[in-house]
Amino acid sequence: MKDLSIKKLYYSISEVSKITGMEQYVLRYWETEFEQLKPQKNRAGNRIYTNKDIQVILQIKSLLRDKKYTIEGAKKILEKYPLDKNNSNDNEPTLFESGNSSGVKKEKPSLKKDLEEIKSFLLDLQSKL
Repeated sequence: MKDLSIKKLYYSISEVSKITGMEQYVLRYWETEFEQLKPQKNRAGNRIYTNKDIQVILQIKSLLRDKKYTIEGAKKILEKYPLDKNNSNDNEPTLFESGNSSGVKKEKPSLKKDLEEIKSFLLDLQSKL
């Protein structure tokens, strides 16, 4: 059978711990400190993290560990530059996207690549049915 690799939609706390290099207890603590980090829970009550949650964790890790911000300082940075543009002004740059003076929204390259991978996967799957 052909290996159809696709990014997962949800990750367990142990997987996120390995991906981010952060201990599970630290991830649970950060949930209490950062409102941007609120993973859902499955029916069993286990945390399930999305790719966006992982991005938030990596940004928090960078702010705290690499840039030496305090937790309060990191909170202010994340409030000023949100990851999700739904809650912010469209002209305001996010941490992962630079400002765009033309006023035309540019699709983030990683999102476009992810969507192309999903489309390819679904087309391949459809051809096998």
